[in-house]
Amino acid sequence: MWHILEDTLFNSVFVTGMVVIMMMIIESLNIESRGRLLNSLRGKRFGQVATGALLGMIPGCVGGFATVSLYTHGLLSFGALVAMMIASSGDEAFVMMAMTPEKVVLIFGILLVLSVIVGYLVDFLGIGKKHGVRTCQDGYRIHPDDNGSNDSCENHGEEQGKHHHSHKKWHFSLKRALLSLLVGGYAAALGFGILEHEHVEEINDVSFNILDEQWMNIFFAVLSCVIFVMILCGSDHFVEEHLWQHVVVKHLGSIFAWTFGVLLLVNTGLYYFDIRQWVSDNTALMILLAVLVGIIPESGPHLIFVTLYANGIIGLPVLLASCISQDGHASLPLLAEDRKAFLKAKAVNCVVGLVVGYSTWLLM
Repeated sequence: MWHILEDTLFNSVFVTGMVVIMMMIIESLNIESRGRLLNSLRGKRFGQVATGALLGMIPGCVGGFATVSLYTHGLLSFGALVAMMIASSGDEAFVMMAMTPEKVVLIFGILLVLSVIVGYLVDFLGIGKKHGVRTCQDGYRIHPDDNGSNDSCENHGEEQGKHHHSHKKWHFSLKRALLSLLVGGYAAALGFGILEHEHVEEINDVSFNILDEQWMNIFFAVLSCVIFVMILCGSDHFVEEHLWQHVVVKHLGSIFAWTFGVLLLVNTGLYYFDIRQWVSDNTALMILLAVLVGIIPESGPHLIFVTLYANGIIGLPVLLASCISQDGHASLPLLAEDRKAFLKAKAVNCVVGLVVGYSTWLLM
């Protein structure tokens, strides 16, 4: 049980830290572009869906985290969120590239095309509109105190004059110190490999070392160092209002709590229940099981289907159904921020996974 708790804690810190760093990067880019970067996404249905699909195609969960953040701040539509979740295969994308390189282009191509079509249809039919898009009311906004505030800030004239020099204020406050400690510690943990994890599946008593995330950890360690420098050099307003108040206070706690809780539940269940016992020669049953397992917001269970496919035990319909319904850790932040959107998006993915899985099976 201690091993489960330790593994859950490390993975929760890894996921939460990556989400927070992504949010800080987006926040910074939005300010530097004076709001034009994110505002350019508004009102463009196909562009939003395509953005979600392309972000989902990025191996790992980075693109998924970015999409969830943009969705909860009202910058991407529900269809774009669904497109990301269909296109994304989480950490298993690395596994497929390593174990089935000759088929990975076909699989990723099918997922990309399918994600754009389904995402566009979801928005066209208005699925998710009644639910609403923006779950973070503050959003990524440009404030009067931001250097180079643009038209999205309506406070001009005398009001703008009052704040003209406020963005230049700099003090080494407690919030700046805590943020520096958090981000610096996360960068060090990634750089020294403390948060590294590898997926190992045993099939027929053969161990496969099938995922090496060292390069991604180094990449995010560098990004974290960039944020660390920005925290040290940024204005009081940027650090306290954008990074601390918006990202840390409003998001960090809930994301970590939900991530830790879900991973603890999943890891405990997988430890006491061997999901490999579900595997059988019945393709129809395997498609259904693949979709059901895909509901779990975790990288790991899906590896079973990838490994079975690589060894020729299951066919492409089962793997496609699994890829469509699962998205690794990418949906964990969504579960923390918006449970209704999580359930609705997962329902759409499961339906699409079943339809594509059974249709492909009948056509083959």
